[in-house]
Amino acid sequence: MILRSLAATDFKNIAGASLEFSDGINCFLGDNGMGKSNLLDALYMLSYCRSFTGVADPALIRRGQEFAMLNARYRRRGVDEELNVAIRPGRRKSFRRQGKEYKRLADHLGAFPLVLLSPADMTLCCGEPAERRRFIDQIASQSDPRYLEAMIRYTQATDGRNRLLRAESCDNSLYEAFEMQMDAAATYLCRVRAKTAAGLAGLFRPLYHAIAPGESPELAYEPAMGANAGTPGALAEELAAKRRRDIAIGHTANGPHRDDFAMTIDSAPVRRIASQGQTKTFTTALRLAQYGLLRQQLGINPLLLLDDIFDKLDAARVANIIACVADNGAFGQIFITDTNRRHLDEIVAEIGNSGADSRLWSVSNGNFTLL
Repeated sequence: MILRSLAATDFKNIAGASLEFSDGINCFLGDNGMGKSNLLDALYMLSYCRSFTGVADPALIRRGQEFAMLNARYRRRGVDEELNVAIRPGRRKSFRRQGKEYKRLADHLGAFPLVLLSPADMTLCCGEPAERRRFIDQIASQSDPRYLEAMIRYTQATDGRNRLLRAESCDNSLYEAFEMQMDAAATYLCRVRAKTAAGLAGLFRPLYHAIAPGESPELAYEPAMGANAGTPGALAEELAAKRRRDIAIGHTANGPHRDDFAMTIDSAPVRRIASQGQTKTFTTALRLAQYGLLRQQLGINPLLLLDDIFDKLDAARVANIIACVADNGAFGQIFITDTNRRHLDEIVAEIGNSGADSRLWSVSNGNFTLL
């Protein structure tokens, strides 16, 4: 898949930009706060229907303006396609593909896959378990629509059970109805999470070793249900047995919403022992593995976005990451931002050796100048 062009109007600090992209590598050079990451956020919006920063849609509209618009042209599976996004305060976001608006934005996930590496990825290792669940869920839901439906059903049923718990209801039939729904969805969620984590780990380890030889990283699924995860009926049985406890605490204490994923280096948790450079290496290898797994599952090259990824890394690791990204055939179209032109020149030189085309823009106050 190739992104041919993007036109952005009043998106964040970008008043108006019209960019034609290289099929190979696209570089954006500028100081912090100039709009480099905002451009990547526009690309992220086109793939995920939301900002990677987590802000509400109205906050994406440039200050003082009434709306924001994105128009993008892709070449996907040999067919030209167009996406249009319009954001207006107080109105549902308009998201159109080939001129036809989606009834459900969830139907768009996975159609235009994208992987983003950014400084915020440090929270994958050092943040709460919810960050790691979100990471795995993002991968699984792009390649498996049934997984996304199971997540929605599980969340709705858990919310329903929690309302009963807070009300201290004694109606066992109502509890059983929600618990059966939770169990059916949880069985599928746990099985797919286990499969996704295993597939990711298999790609992740060699990538990490290529960046930092001599260290032994691991990624492993840690289901809250333990050995019973993915077993039909196991969650419903436990929830029935623990209703009194859950009534006392006012929420459901076990299930896939409590899952975690262990991230270790040399058998020690990354969040406890790793340096900033090791943590950055771990998350970089994870994202590159995510790219490889999505390509396998979807049969299409995702876009690869690298947002200021070389910060906190020594020269050797920077060189090794550049070599990984420049690996001929491993990655498709790349978008990379940096404040340091040397990094951009090095990666362009590496990729240029394989014959790939490149383009470089200077970014200042939301304006993009082709160099």
